[in-house]
Amino acid sequence: MSATTPIPSNIDTLPEDCVSAILSFTSPADASRFCSVSSSLRSPALSDLLWLSFLPDDYPNILSRAVTPLLFSSKRDLFYALSRPILIDGGSKSFQLDKSSGEKSYILSATELSVTWGNDPLLWSWTPMPESRFSVVAHLRTVSWLEIKCTIRTGILTPSTWYGAYLIMKVSRRAYGLDRAASEVSVEVGNVVKKGKAYLCDRDERKQKMEALFYGSRREMLRESSETEEDEKFPSRREDGWMEIELGEFYSGEEDQDVKVSLMEVGYQLKAGLILEGVELRPNHV
Repeated sequence: MSATTPIPSNIDTLPEDCVSAILSFTSPADASRFCSVSSSLRSPALSDLLWLSFLPDDYPNILSRAVTPLLFSSKRDLFYALSRPILIDGGSKSFQLDKSSGEKSYILSATELSVTWGNDPLLWSWTPMPESRFSVVAHLRTVSWLEIKCTIRTGILTPSTWYGAYLIMKVSRRAYGLDRAASEVSVEVGNVVKKGKAYLCDRDERKQKMEALFYGSRREMLRESSETEEDEKFPSRREDGWMEIELGEFYSGEEDQDVKVSLMEVGYQLKAGLILEGVELRPNHV
């Protein structure tokens, strides 16, 4: 371009593919808003060229693994179809794109996890549950050693993104022993290991008083014996009606490597009543 060539001062004067390329540096949420800003921006903001840039590179692979084929007439339609949870891999996993950012999330069903003694019908049962997105969930009958693990590859996640790992669960009315000792939770990526403590039972005011009376001294001893002070986590309510506990966070980076997630409570205290749906890995938005 010569020094005398006029430079467009208004984005409306640029070719549509150039405008789409510019909008690709924004976000899906911004692109949707641009549709109402200007009639001349509407076409590039709806273009397949733009929405293809918001879809993950492996979206054809995701589509091929969907339990139910997705119907869409444009890449924008496809993006929003994937922003709702879909079952993949025969129904053993759930996949979803974040509607605002396009970042990927997965939920691994209980059948995808390594549950110690999970194949012993006296200790665990695997049954359907109407409110679960998966065909079966794991019901803890009774164990003294609770250990749940899973491993994924960072390559299936959005690169260079902070993720959180969350245990999705419920507690039955006949549960016992889940809140008497903290479980150790950890997330390991390469040589980086992050550990914490979590209780598997929601605590109401009455239970807190009972715990203070019967287990307060034991809890205090456990805290004093810890080498490092760690925040204790408790279940929180999810929008889908389940509860979740954060197991830890990690950075997906650029290199494809294992992410090892675990929860373990080996206090030899009998426990029962945990209902395990799976583990979610989703971007942590600060």
